[in-house]
Amino acid sequence: MKKQKWVGFTFVNGLLLLIVILWSIPTLGLLVSSFRVPFDIQTSGWWTVFPHKEWETVSVIEKPRETLGVDPDTVMEIEGVTGTFEEFREGVASGDLQVTWVGNKRIGRVEVQEQVWTVNWDFTLQNYETVVFGRDMVIQNPDGSSLTIPGQDMQQAFLNSMAVAIPSTVIPILIAAFAAYAFAWMKFPARRWFFIMVVALLVVPLQIALVPILSDYNALGINGEFLSVWLAHTGFGLALATYLLYNYISTLPRETLESAFIDGASHFTVFTKLVLPLSVPALASFAIFQFLWVWNDYLVALVFLGVDPSKKVLTQRLADLTGTFGNAWHLLTAGAFVTMILPMIVFIVLQRYFVRGLMAGSVKG
Repeated sequence: MKKQKWVGFTFVNGLLLLIVILWSIPTLGLLVSSFRVPFDIQTSGWWTVFPHKEWETVSVIEKPRETLGVDPDTVMEIEGVTGTFEEFREGVASGDLQVTWVGNKRIGRVEVQEQVWTVNWDFTLQNYETVVFGRDMVIQNPDGSSLTIPGQDMQQAFLNSMAVAIPSTVIPILIAAFAAYAFAWMKFPARRWFFIMVVALLVVPLQIALVPILSDYNALGINGEFLSVWLAHTGFGLALATYLLYNYISTLPRETLESAFIDGASHFTVFTKLVLPLSVPALASFAIFQFLWVWNDYLVALVFLGVDPSKKVLTQRLADLTGTFGNAWHLLTAGAFVTMILPMIVFIVLQRYFVRGLMAGSVKG
């Protein structure tokens, strides 16, 4: 039994570790690339920041036909490496030595390379200065010319995302908490049917509601304002929030709440003094879901906020970077990592409540 438990423990934890590594590798690559210079990103992979072997030219032989006395039309031996002209054009390797013929048979040259351990640690903060603070970036090309890339200030977009995400997380949590308490501990007509309707709303696709809601917003004159996005995210998130919080609140100790009612406490007092403090894990769990959903949302922000530069959120600005600088990976990776910083902080701070909130109501007793 001990051996079986040890094998099961090792297998489960090993599998989880593998999944964590696979999910972390792209994030690590994004982070490393955001600090690399444009030339390195275009010519090498991000993993070259770790120790690795590369070919390094140690000598160059000009006009090898005359210098070495070899005949390119036959099999040649150069620096102890044998091959035909076509093979040397591709590069012939022997151990840690590689010989490459560059150019044509008459006026070409031979490059002798060796494999050496190296790392590519040419990092810069200029990518973030360009994306976050809007400073122009000057890139020096290998031919001596320079290219100036205009800065892309994302500070306003960052503030706009916070202005959208925070109310869009707090509002549905408050409303859903009241609703979940009512479904769990209050008796009123058609309570069961109302709850079934809330659960049924979980399967309604977001996309089918965008056009009708947009028409209503235009009629009310609030389209293009943050209020429109707050209301939209509140409506789309209420069903899941109510269901999640109901599963937790309904499992709270009945004796505790009944003793409060016996002492004369009202439903509002019980809700604010007992239920809310005891429901922190479930509230935090939904807060993570809702905040990540709103922060990473692009469709709702695009539909209801439009293309006003002063109202654009981070996802819209990142899409603008993709369209404007489609091959400027140094800017795209920096901008992408800026959008990830706050959600990562929120998840790390609240992750201890995450599993407890998800497991709420799944086990009785």
